[in-house]
Amino acid sequence: MTAVGQGGSGQGRSEPGRSGHGPGGHGPGGAGKRDRSKGFDLGALLAERGGERYELHARHLNHQLPRMLHTIGFDKVYERAEGAHFWDAEGNDYLDMLAGFGVMGLGRHHPVVRRALHDVLDAQLADLTRFDCQPLPGLLAEKLLSYSPHLDRVFFGNSGTEAVETALKFARYATGRPRILYCDHAFHGLTTGSLSVNGEGGFRDGFAPLLPDTKIALGDLAALERELRKGDVAAFVVEPVQGKGVLAAPPGFLPAAQELLRRRGALLIADEVQTGLGRTGDFYAYQHEPGVEPDLVCVAKALSGGYVPVGATLGKDWIFKKVFSSMDRVLVHSASFGSNAQAMAAGLAVLSVMEDEEVVANARAMGDLLRGRLAALVDEYELLHEVRGRGLMIGIEFGRPSSLGLRSRWTVLQAARKGLFAQMVVVPLLQKHRILTQVSGDHLEVIKLIPPLIVDERDVDRFVGAFRDVMDEAHGGSGLMWDFARTLVMGASHGGGRGKAVGNR
Repeated sequence: MTAVGQGGSGQGRSEPGRSGHGPGGHGPGGAGKRDRSKGFDLGALLAERGGERYELHARHLNHQLPRMLHTIGFDKVYERAEGAHFWDAEGNDYLDMLAGFGVMGLGRHHPVVRRALHDVLDAQLADLTRFDCQPLPGLLAEKLLSYSPHLDRVFFGNSGTEAVETALKFARYATGRPRILYCDHAFHGLTTGSLSVNGEGGFRDGFAPLLPDTKIALGDLAALERELRKGDVAAFVVEPVQGKGVLAAPPGFLPAAQELLRRRGALLIADEVQTGLGRTGDFYAYQHEPGVEPDLVCVAKALSGGYVPVGATLGKDWIFKKVFSSMDRVLVHSASFGSNAQAMAAGLAVLSVMEDEEVVANARAMGDLLRGRLAALVDEYELLHEVRGRGLMIGIEFGRPSSLGLRSRWTVLQAARKGLFAQMVVVPLLQKHRILTQVSGDHLEVIKLIPPLIVDERDVDRFVGAFRDVMDEAHGGSGLMWDFARTLVMGASHGGGRGKAVGNR
């Protein structure tokens, strides 16, 4: 056990300015000097350099991001945000139907979460000492577990992909088996382990070798049973509603899959990174199916209100006790920033707001309203084929029209690149109506709506009215949208403006 406590060679050493009591320390005596430091002024820095935002990204970060944003006309400059809206420098308001890929479940800058973060910073807690047990992680774990009483313990990391990585590791170790089953079109993250269970080839290309895991179709019980019979499967990881395409597991699939897994000694992992915390109208999406009790559940995104990176893996007691089986294994799985006070305080505040403001019920009600009003348009617009989803996770799918004029345009577009029509709808929603949406995945003619869970009827009215206007233009005599499609085709053919960059979780 000496390895856990090593690093104390400086014990008893006194250094000027390091004791916490001298003029340069971090105790009461050093606070005045620290507060007088004027070397960094965030407001002045942003005022001076904020206008360089796109140039800085092009020069120092992912250079394709500004290129893509310029190509599709998404290169806006947003100045401030609140709730489900943000504003540009001219004071124009934009409706957010994207929620930062789902992290802004409560919208932006909820006052309760902001206050909690100010409070935890002002408390000057002895955070991340690594060799104590702070109260906030235990309190947040207790609260999270109250929503899934069949689970017992929580590991806190920093992201959704890290939550999935934890579940994969724990499942393999607890069962002593190597293989994980996952679904076609699944998205579980982009680090190497979670990439191994990513059902989209475009993300996997060029990153082999990955873990030897096996893909099945969502809803294919025969394939699941066939793979389980081989005896080497540790777990099956599944999104109850897939983010890519907004495809829900067929009714009865999850309970039946759970029964097959239990019979063969394998685990069920529910990836609720995007669907959890009320997104689908229940706290967890797997709760739509009575009797489903996953062995491990992954959450992240909305847990901190969009402020602090956080992820959590909830699991059964026996799994955690198998992994952390002795004091020698106390740090066999850990995260340097996991359980940090800011993330834990934000998570507690988020869950409090969700209960106080009945956020899950609002997601269910507004989701039913929005999905119902959009579904009523399917018979009105031949390019609109289906509206599906649960709660405030909605997919709008477009398809081949029947009339000759529209069909010829559609065919040309599909020949150039599948998915461009959906992008063609997303762009005027932003440019003309100031509504931010996303394409649901590469080569998919699907728009995904995942707005903040606090949207109201006025927001629903605004979106439906704007969507009707865009559909009228697409079906009418105007060639503006189709002219823009040719611009997208040219951008795609030169390596820029790809739907993948705009449309994934």
